[in-house]
Amino acid sequence: MSNDVFTRDYIESYSTQQQEPTWMTDFRLKAFETAEAIDMPKPDKTKITRWDFDTFEHVTNNQSAKQIALNDLPEGIKKFIDIEKEQNLLILRDNVREYVHLSEALTKQGVIVTDLRTAIKEHADLVKQYFMTDAVSVNEHKLTALHGALVNGGAFIYVPKNVVVEEPIQTIFWQDNPAQALFNHVILVAEENSEVTYVENYLASETEAKTVMNVVSEVFAKANAKVSYGSVDHFAHGTTSYINRRGLADRDAKIEWALGQMNDGDTISENVTHLLGDQSVCYAKAVSVGRGDQTQNFTAHIVNHGKHTDGIILQHGVMKEKATGIFHGIGKIEHGGTKANAEQESRVLMLSKHARGDANPILLIDEDDVTAGHAASVGRVDPVQLYYLMSRGISKQEAERLIIHGFLAPVVNEIPIEAVRKQLTDVIEGKVY
Repeated sequence: MSNDVFTRDYIESYSTQQQEPTWMTDFRLKAFETAEAIDMPKPDKTKITRWDFDTFEHVTNNQSAKQIALNDLPEGIKKFIDIEKEQNLLILRDNVREYVHLSEALTKQGVIVTDLRTAIKEHADLVKQYFMTDAVSVNEHKLTALHGALVNGGAFIYVPKNVVVEEPIQTIFWQDNPAQALFNHVILVAEENSEVTYVENYLASETEAKTVMNVVSEVFAKANAKVSYGSVDHFAHGTTSYINRRGLADRDAKIEWALGQMNDGDTISENVTHLLGDQSVCYAKAVSVGRGDQTQNFTAHIVNHGKHTDGIILQHGVMKEKATGIFHGIGKIEHGGTKANAEQESRVLMLSKHARGDANPILLIDEDDVTAGHAASVGRVDPVQLYYLMSRGISKQEAERLIIHGFLAPVVNEIPIEAVRKQLTDVIEGKVY
């Protein structure tokens, strides 16, 4: 399907088919009008004018939500799940909910874990309050506007005040039909004094079929809330991806990101956190592996608004063959953010003479009484490390493997679900060797 197929009538008809409330239909139509009037994003050092954002199917599965047995899932999906344990788990197949489970104790405490379609119907007031209002705006550029108009799935997680979710909540977004576009939207709200760990997996069929992923996540950590957000993205080579993850942290709140960016197609990925309240904290960690001829542009951006805030960015990337990876680390301390701290580290390891990696550290400081620092490096496997390992009887290939895993470990080890952490390690193995 090409973008010229989409009209006001199409948007309105789709919203009606989904039985959405009037406010959501109106939101989609306004977003569609905005998309027609504004330009595409212009990521620094990456030209996306020839990227294919037009070839995709918006709707390929109109089935109703149903509950399936976990044992009936394909092995490629089951390996991300502990079948023997009742997890807080949501599974969407081509953006249709196939499984959801939340512990009875959390349900009684008012925790909500559901797909976005259901949330729009059953928790309309909450969704309307947070959906593209404060964190991400349709007015940013054409891709955010198209997202608002065409959103066709996602997840909604809500943790009430003073509730601590001790076991992680996991979502699996499973793209079974290779033509299916995922215009996914995730909203995670952690009210005052709450805690939650959320991990999502984006899994796609191994195919060269062309499609588009336009993913937006909005995280709201209220006063003294703690949110740990982990993700493994693994879209196929024919997929053009735009991924936008945003966080807003109020007073004494903490947001931790641990992102495994493993797509095989061209990708723009933005991870932006605003530390709005005093003493708020953000740790943003991400690993990426590029291969083939793909181009990837990653931005990690933390804005310190409040006093005594702490923003730490860590990005590690491995590029092989003819892959290109651009890594932007941006620390911004706004005027009034006294005693704030902004630190960042971006490192890129290149395994081929044809691979390209850029690490671009940026500090923007509008306040005097602060601390800030950055580190960046781009290079090949350290020959001294390689020699040291080989001198102890380890083959060159195994020595390189150990060095790469050590290079990526600071983020991989932060993924909070063991099965997901193991699979991220396997994905890295598959992409590097």
